[in-house]
Amino acid sequence: MDLSSIHLSPTELYELIGVVGGLGVTGTLGVLFVRRARAARRRQIEEAGEGPPALAEERAARQAPEPEAEQERPAEPREERGRPAPARASGAAPARAPEARPTPPPSPAPEPEPRSAQVIPFPAPAPQPEPVPAPAPKRREASALAPGLARTRSGFVARLGAIFSGRKQLDPSIVDEIEKVLLTADIGVRTSQSLLEEIRTSLSRSELKDPDAVWAFLRRRSTEMLSLPAPEIDFGAAKPFVLLIIGVNGSGKTTTIGKLSAKLAADGKKVMLAAGDTFRAAAAEQLEIWAGRTGASIVRGKEGADPSSVIFDGVKKAATEGYDVAIADTAGRLHTKTDLMQELQKVRRVLGKAAPGAPHETWLVIDSTSGQNAIAQAQIFTEVMAVSGIVLTKLDGTAKGGVILGIADQLKIPVRYVGVGESVDDLRPFDPAEFVEALFAPLETS
Repeated sequence: MDLSSIHLSPTELYELIGVVGGLGVTGTLGVLFVRRARAARRRQIEEAGEGPPALAEERAARQAPEPEAEQERPAEPREERGRPAPARASGAAPARAPEARPTPPPSPAPEPEPRSAQVIPFPAPAPQPEPVPAPAPKRREASALAPGLARTRSGFVARLGAIFSGRKQLDPSIVDEIEKVLLTADIGVRTSQSLLEEIRTSLSRSELKDPDAVWAFLRRRSTEMLSLPAPEIDFGAAKPFVLLIIGVNGSGKTTTIGKLSAKLAADGKKVMLAAGDTFRAAAAEQLEIWAGRTGASIVRGKEGADPSSVIFDGVKKAATEGYDVAIADTAGRLHTKTDLMQELQKVRRVLGKAAPGAPHETWLVIDSTSGQNAIAQAQIFTEVMAVSGIVLTKLDGTAKGGVILGIADQLKIPVRYVGVGESVDDLRPFDPAEFVEALFAPLETS
């Protein structure tokens, strides 16, 4: 190709020179980058231990710990690529080409210890005052009940004691004497015969001759007769808790209601009295006096008013005004009057309409001075009404307290309270063991 025939303008010449120059610079830079990349790759291979054996040995020697006594040697000259290192002094082995000490890889950063979850405790509750336990009900001492049973003890208990006293042995005729005492003690024929039969069959011949064994048997059986299943009355089981009181004229119903009202008020109960005895002129006035003494409220009607209506109004008011206990009095009646006895059933039905489940308890008040007649009264009342408890009054004024054994044995109705005096405290919750202990205590010390 003849270059002389090529004619370039100045502009085209400048452009050609620029292209040729650009190609030269680009090639030069490319060569430099390639050389730099190869050197970096060689160093990576050497650090990874993949270089020639000589380099690997030298690297191992450099990394080995030097003895403490050996002084640090000066660094050997680095071997340039393509040029041999100068020879050492005579007698020394030819030195290997020194290599740059590889930079030790950075030690891995210690892993952070796992942080346990922060537990934020709930704020401690404010200290609460320790609940003061309710005082356990104190067991009444038998000596406190004994004065009220003095006349009963002077009756059949004293006569039994006279049979046993001064005897070391009993002969068979003594059983007949015991039978006479029991039959005249107002215990009741049926209960007396049951006790005598148990004496004959339960005691051995030797025990029948031992006064102490017979006496201990009578005490034990008396306690068992009186210990009927009787869950404690919970006056807070309903609001209002309705208590119906029934009994014959003169048995002590109104006085018993007044004393019960005083006890309940002392326990913090709000009490309503319903004066359902509208046939006796003084009954409502007497109950009103008790209400004033105890702080109870009372609902009373006109003389001769329908007892069921008065009782309904009293219990209904107790229910609407938040009273705790409502006690309903009823007209005293003879147990031989069938029409009057049946009227009690009407009272019971009316109470059920005034408050759900009422009456919650129905207590029969019995005058202990009536003796065996009290057992007949109780039998007829229980045929007409569902009697759940018995209150035996006036034990302090009679020698016929043994009737309590006959009632408990024949009717199987628990005795709830006994009256042994005129004061409020003389209406005592009945405790079978305490009662028997008080009844027989003087004979043990004689």
